[in-house]
Amino acid sequence: MKLNKLWALGAAVALPLLVPGTASAQESVQIQLDALNNSGASGTATLTPTSDGGLRVQVESSGLVPGAPHAQHLHGGFDGTDFMCPPASADSDGDGFVSTVEGLPAYGDIQISLTTEGDTTAASGLALDRFPVADDSGNLTYERTIPAGMLPDGTLEQLANLHIVQHGIDVNGNGMYDLDGLGESPLAMSLGLDGVPAEGTFPATCGMVAGAAAATMPDGGVETGDGSAADDGAGAAALAVVGGAALLGAGGVAVWRRRAGQER
Repeated sequence: MKLNKLWALGAAVALPLLVPGTASAQESVQIQLDALNNSGASGTATLTPTSDGGLRVQVESSGLVPGAPHAQHLHGGFDGTDFMCPPASADSDGDGFVSTVEGLPAYGDIQISLTTEGDTTAASGLALDRFPVADDSGNLTYERTIPAGMLPDGTLEQLANLHIVQHGIDVNGNGMYDLDGLGESPLAMSLGLDGVPAEGTFPATCGMVAGAAAATMPDGGVETGDGSAADDGAGAAALAVVGGAALLGAGGVAVWRRRAGQER
């Protein structure tokens, strides 16, 4: 069963409420964040277009790795591709976890990095020193208004095609990201960055604006056809993450280790 028509109908209903510069520009879109990789995490996110064309993002999550930074992004695309939260079947190597690389074909490009300050482009996709940190109980609260000039073209008009992914899981239950859990991050190693725990990069939650459509499909995925368009988006996303890693360099890895407990 394909839901492209249902998706299109949902977008058609939602988008008139999201056009900036109108009386309804303040309408909010709420997203339910559900656990990936058996993280036990969950939460809600609210996206609110502002009257001046910006976007206020509010996230409340619980069950995350306490005291650790959690990369989080708005993913998706503006070309009509039906990106989605990755289903369990995205675990192509059969290790029981959906890695960042395995999830890329499903959730597509990083459109906005939900950092606490500074740059919000895909180039900041791994800027862990600027992502929110969960408190000692694993709760995370985030709020930031991103001005119009920092939003990719088409963000507000295509808001219904975007979704949020939060990263960072604790497989071995020791309260931090370490190499004993899942070893080194395949993504980081592919970028020439050594010693980055895979636990810190694997997805922990995902939520879609079109969540009602996603909920009707097995494993929380939306069937989109042969996946060729999504694969193209994943390639672009990979290039974006490469750019972020290049900017981070060795300093980024040091921040990762220090914030995730590698140097405790």
